[in-house]
Amino acid sequence: MNNIPVLKALKKYIDERNAPFSMPGHKSGRGFTCTDEGRLFNEVMLKGDITEVEGLDNLHNPQGIIKEAQELLAKLYGSRASYFLVNGSTSGNLAMIFSAFKEGDKVLVERNCHRSIFNGIIMRKLQPIYIKNYMSKRYNAPISIDMGHFLQTLEENSDINGVILTYPNYYGITCDLSLVVKKCKERGIKVLVDCAHGAHFGISPLLPDNPIKLGADMAVMSAHKTLPSLTQTAYLHIGETMDKSLTDFYVSMFSSTSPSYTFMASMDYARYYLETYGREAFDSLIKTVDDYRDRINQIKGLHVISQEDIKSEYAQSPVGFDRTRLIINVDKEYNGYALLDYLRLKGVQSEMSDGFNTVLISSPFNSKEDFERLFMALKDFPMSDYKRKPIEIKVGTIPSRALLPWQAVESKSALVDLKDCEGKISGTNIVPYPPGVPIIMMGEFIDRDAISMVQYYLSNGVTILGIDEEKIRVIEQ
Repeated sequence: MNNIPVLKALKKYIDERNAPFSMPGHKSGRGFTCTDEGRLFNEVMLKGDITEVEGLDNLHNPQGIIKEAQELLAKLYGSRASYFLVNGSTSGNLAMIFSAFKEGDKVLVERNCHRSIFNGIIMRKLQPIYIKNYMSKRYNAPISIDMGHFLQTLEENSDINGVILTYPNYYGITCDLSLVVKKCKERGIKVLVDCAHGAHFGISPLLPDNPIKLGADMAVMSAHKTLPSLTQTAYLHIGETMDKSLTDFYVSMFSSTSPSYTFMASMDYARYYLETYGREAFDSLIKTVDDYRDRINQIKGLHVISQEDIKSEYAQSPVGFDRTRLIINVDKEYNGYALLDYLRLKGVQSEMSDGFNTVLISSPFNSKEDFERLFMALKDFPMSDYKRKPIEIKVGTIPSRALLPWQAVESKSALVDLKDCEGKISGTNIVPYPPGVPIIMMGEFIDRDAISMVQYYLSNGVTILGIDEEKIRVIEQ
């Protein structure tokens, strides 16, 4: 197997990771072995990797089984129409932006949007106005959009064409989408939602509702993140206000002309599983997560963030929380990255970590043994070996903009020493992890405050995207 490195590495990963708390939602195939229908999918998975043939319909012009499957999907989520996406949520976000907006439209978008949203803004040549994120100094993470800033920005801009939000964020936290929709509907503004991590929302009253039910005009969901579906599969849903024929066109434009029937079969199965077993399965999962949250909270130095914690931290408007997630916060004198590495050594694969939190994504296909392995590993975590200097969150004001993002992309640029960048226009996005909220976006002026924040993060060993050996790419003027 030495001459097939990807296959060899994949086999090694499978052998070493016994408790998967990361994507995808089927958890190493378990989601396809728990029902007769799942076992049927396993049976046809490889043999069903075919192209369009007689009797199997065509994703780009569905008239038969794919049309029927997408209608069942729309019925479950309460949408006017729903689509299978074989190019992931990225293609859905692009199709959503192109369907909803025209070139030059002005849109509100939260500061820490997914890069596919930002790429769509560039490709469609939109004018983004960024919404601040409310940052938790206690948990070193973005809680939600700053609702006060959103409402103020809405009032100050009468020519807004739409709003693009992330619901939930990576920490499972949702903004008050009902309020956002209400304020936008009063002004005839479209609401688009990147709900990549919320395909399971609405199936249980213990979870936030799905954005279409709350009145969003369009929403994209990654089926593979939390449901039994293959990686790269996603759904796009549209509400009653949207032009279906236009959406049909752009979904087809951003989709492969050789769509995988295996992908589509897994998405159809994920919908069936959610519809048939979802309420009971997710209620049971949440009970298990709650039980282990209480147990983990007894371990000194660790705290699993709850919905009550979020509510006490953020009082601007009601926020929701995905209770299937375990967000393990470490005391500020310890290291969240080290916890992630430690758990891997113990056979527990987490989804991600920042400096203070490790994020684990559970699904109904995580076993009791998975949770027990996680708990025992945490119980034995040698915390005293991982002390470190606390890093203070630094988030400044949003800088003024000189160029639209698409203009910045198409402008000549050069690398300049960080200390010499004041007053120059950034040709890239500068994003520290943690907290994952950009300090500077491309096209914005680099001011002294931004330089100081970058220097602070660099001096504390924080990874910053967009920095190349203490140099920033700036627009040549």
